[in-house]
Amino acid sequence: MKKRWTVADMPSQQGRVAIVTGASSGLGLETAMALAGAGAQVIMACRSPQRAGAALQQLQARHPRAQAELMELDLASLASVRAFAAAFAARHARLDLLCNNAGVMALPLQRTEDGFEMQMGTNHLGHFALTGQLVGPLLAAPAARIVTVASLAHRAAKALDVDDLNWERGRYQEWDAYGRSKLANLLFTFELNRRLQQRGAAAIAVAAHPGYAATNLGFNGTAFTRSAIGRVVMALGNAVLAQPAAMGALPTLYAATADDVRGGDYIGPGGPFQFRGYPTRVDSRALARDPALAAALWAKSAELTGVDLS
Repeated sequence: MKKRWTVADMPSQQGRVAIVTGASSGLGLETAMALAGAGAQVIMACRSPQRAGAALQQLQARHPRAQAELMELDLASLASVRAFAAAFAARHARLDLLCNNAGVMALPLQRTEDGFEMQMGTNHLGHFALTGQLVGPLLAAPAARIVTVASLAHRAAKALDVDDLNWERGRYQEWDAYGRSKLANLLFTFELNRRLQQRGAAAIAVAAHPGYAATNLGFNGTAFTRSAIGRVVMALGNAVLAQPAAMGALPTLYAATADDVRGGDYIGPGGPFQFRGYPTRVDSRALARDPALAAALWAKSAELTGVDLS
């Protein structure tokens, strides 16, 4: 693994078809731009294609010859996930790369249209359902990758109760809910890779995290930034402590494209505390690698979404 891997080291993506969820800003936009710049045909899966138009224009300005398009996807709606997967499969025979990037962070208690707690529903269950409904095109590719973006916050989450993913019992805690959704991302990734291996598939599942990256995610709904002082502190943190979104996207891009990546890898920044730096293999808390918990989460996720890759 190269110690200072950058976008310049990314192999050609010519001929690959990629989906990046949440590609309208931040890490998702940087990921989409880099993949398109390397030759991939990129589908920018966004909740509002109209609002994401500026992001597509930005990508095309940077890479005038890029193949990129917007498609509507709301991960907080299983109906939207189904419609997106059907529309994609109708136009594309295969999918080489699925970047499960979109997410929400530390929201007050809200529910998706299917009744899921919003953070678990968007960050995990939506991507679980999306991946399951794209399994056909993924397996049709010669060596597909599914890259799911996790977070350092998974380390702080309390034990994951798979029988109460939607916070129907107990007092809701928005940061704990976020951490649990990110722990679920890791459990899902490692279980997905095990299942792909068991069926002898060429596809692999990999996780990545951006460290502390300067994006708009921290400004959307957290209790901390619902005050003017909190927003100022968050802005200062982004300016002084965080690495740019382009750096934060490097672990995802490495996981998606580097030749030495193996199924079940977890890629993050190599600097102190994994806060910043160039991508490398990183560790997770032991609970994220617990196969029994992962299998239980898988079964519950399949029950809740009606989607199963088995």
